Amino acid sequence: MMDWTDRHCRFFHRQLTRRALLYTEMVVADAVIKGARERLLGFHPDEHPVALQLGGSDPAKLAEAAAVGEAFGYDEINLNVGCPSDRVQSGIFGACLMRTPYLVAEGVAAMKAATKIPVTVKCRIGVDDQDPEEALDTIAEAVFAAGADALWVHARKAWLEGLSPKENRDIPPLDYGRVYRLKQKHPDRFIGINGGIQSLEEAAEHLGHTDGVMLGRAAYHTPGILAGADALVSGELQAEFDFAALIETMADYAASHIAAGGRLGHITRHLVGLFHGLPGARRFRQILSTDANRPGAGPEVLGEAFAVVDLEGLRQAA
Repeated sequence: MMDWTDRHCRFFHRQLTRRALLYTEMVVADAVIKGARERLLGFHPDEHPVALQLGGSDPAKLAEAAAVGEAFGYDEINLNVGCPSDRVQSGIFGACLMRTPYLVAEGVAAMKAATKIPVTVKCRIGVDDQDPEEALDTIAEAVFAAGADALWVHARKAWLEGLSPKENRDIPPLDYGRVYRLKQKHPDRFIGINGGIQSLEEAAEHLGHTDGVMLGRAAYHTPGILAGADALVSGELQAEFDFAALIETMADYAASHIAAGGRLGHITRHLVGLFHGLPGARRFRQILSTDANRPGAGPEVLGEAFAVVDLEGLRQAA
């Protein structure tokens, strides 16, 4: 989710769900240590609970970066052992670390020693020619022995040789059963599942086998589904979501961002899929993709875009 789940995206998603744990983009440990921390790590207080996702392979640097994240107020530190992008391959972290599970464990142990907040890991079921049965068991046992509080598993292999990062999101087949078997082997450990989950109905099915469900592209491209996430987590009936209030909140947020020197498009790019599949959604997207990116565009554009959405269609869809 690099370049997607920035602070504006997370603030928006938090308005849709109060219970879901939100994750940052992956931030490299070196950048946390040496970079512009407020720009990289700053977030709105309303984002809680929010986890900082780190990339890296040096235990000492991961520990230092985790301590910085804790000081910034993050609720969890997550180590990415699943991203297959070219950048992580050149830096020997992300999915590359599936090949070195004990180095991952050293990183987890170092971060646990440096912080008091939960430290978790996100991984794949394997990479390249690894046997997913052996590879996933090995990394799970290593990180749990090191003190990891949870393991999130993207239920696909990553092919670092032969597939692009984009292809790695779709071409390797999903194997949810492999994650279910891991959970059966570790009934007392938190094991969550990720990969190809498109709806809350699918999420509910996975919750029958695992402890948590992570939504990535589905939550980003069709964020409206998050409006039902709290009811799924709590098991309670949810009142009709107030999308008008959401737009008003985002307009106020945009006004503050613009007043601080930002642009409306920094925020509206995350909202374009909000009404996916509903009457007026196409025009809503057009307004946010064009008018919101014009010089001097202000928060009123959000109201203009919302005005074209068929509210009755929204109610029927709910």
